[in-house]
Amino acid sequence: MLTNQAGEYLVLPRAVLASFVKHELPSTHPAYSRLRSRQFLFDASSNIGKELLALKVRTKAKRLENFTSLHIMVVSLRCEHSCPYCQVSRQSEDRSAFDMSEETAEKALALIFQSPSPAIKIEFQGGEPLLNFPLIQHVVHRAEAINKVAGRSLQFVITTNLAVVTDEILEFCCEHSVLISTSLDGPAILHNASRPRPGKNSYELAVAGIHKARLALGHGRVSALMTTTKASLPLVREIIDEYVRLDFPGIFLRPLSPYGFAVKTKSYAAYDVDHWLDFYFDGLNYILELNRKGIPFKEFYAATILTKMLTPFEPGYVDLMSPAGIGISAVVYNYDASVYASDEARMLAEMGDKTFLLGNVHENTYAEIFGSDALLDPIEQSFAGSVPMCADCAYEPFCGSDPVFHTATQGDFVGLKTRSGFCNRNMSIFKRLIDLMERDVTARELFLSWAN
Repeated sequence: MLTNQAGEYLVLPRAVLASFVKHELPSTHPAYSRLRSRQFLFDASSNIGKELLALKVRTKAKRLENFTSLHIMVVSLRCEHSCPYCQVSRQSEDRSAFDMSEETAEKALALIFQSPSPAIKIEFQGGEPLLNFPLIQHVVHRAEAINKVAGRSLQFVITTNLAVVTDEILEFCCEHSVLISTSLDGPAILHNASRPRPGKNSYELAVAGIHKARLALGHGRVSALMTTTKASLPLVREIIDEYVRLDFPGIFLRPLSPYGFAVKTKSYAAYDVDHWLDFYFDGLNYILELNRKGIPFKEFYAATILTKMLTPFEPGYVDLMSPAGIGISAVVYNYDASVYASDEARMLAEMGDKTFLLGNVHENTYAEIFGSDALLDPIEQSFAGSVPMCADCAYEPFCGSDPVFHTATQGDFVGLKTRSGFCNRNMSIFKRLIDLMERDVTARELFLSWAN
């Protein structure tokens, strides 16, 4: 397989590849025109080939110019759930000392609107952010007022388990076009086990909240995210069926991350990458079966990768950006005024490792935070095009760099790639997606639709 700088790929027989590398492939060979059309070679008739390749590369890198668009505000660490895999060091529901103050929120907003990005998304997280809903209301009102002058494309998202949602909250969300993102780990027996709360009814409250939120905001303004636990591994088809039953357009089959309570409760160590890949590929095959039966449904992580593979566009998913998307694509303003390079960086700090602490909204300027060595050093070291082993990898244009993951698992920004769960997981998915597209026309057509 060959990939060019823009991420386009070709799969060639080994003999043809050898001839091409030796500059011995005749122009009459069928592969010659394919290689030329995708800018793997240039000849006298290429004309605009180099300019076209340069345009594709610039398009891929366009997000770097816009800088940070996703701004996560952790408005409270309080939560009435006690999920054993939680990546956050949550606090009990009555500990108001773990709420963000209005003063801190104002300072964070001042930084947010210094970003050069034409689009600003403010995402409220926790804990359970609805336990500090008055602050959310304050931030939304203030951001809208600031934006009357700033003129950005402004969007709000609340990440909530929906257990404490009320009609008044949804009325506010409707009035201000606030999106809802919730958690749904699968059918009731699985969701209630993995997301315990008083009353043992987290699934019932989540599903009721999804229906209520859809009625108030609109069907497409409510999304859901699952997390794979050890109990999930044999149930991928049942999990997908639950998302289909609730009429979601797709699912993100998400593994556990090595942070927070997921480490303390040993949930992260409950299965390895190979077990998760078996789970993922079974799920992907099932999703293909559903589509062949006329049930449109997609796997969102595959769709993100396919966008990088099949289009000149960069989807902006933090974990699959090179240089790393931390700080560049997303940043976190914690309840205590600390600023972190990513949500995972905040979780790592809760475990005692503040490598990716960028500053404090009360003490540091925008230039000091986003020009800090704590951000620039990992970004510089994580450019995959110059990282050992990544630089020689055929999948490098599709991949990214996750210095937070490698710091958590190996103690440095880059990590040894042969021992990297990040590399193992992503390379296996890249190979499978390409294999499916090369041998299954139906799968390729479906994947093309996912990438657009």
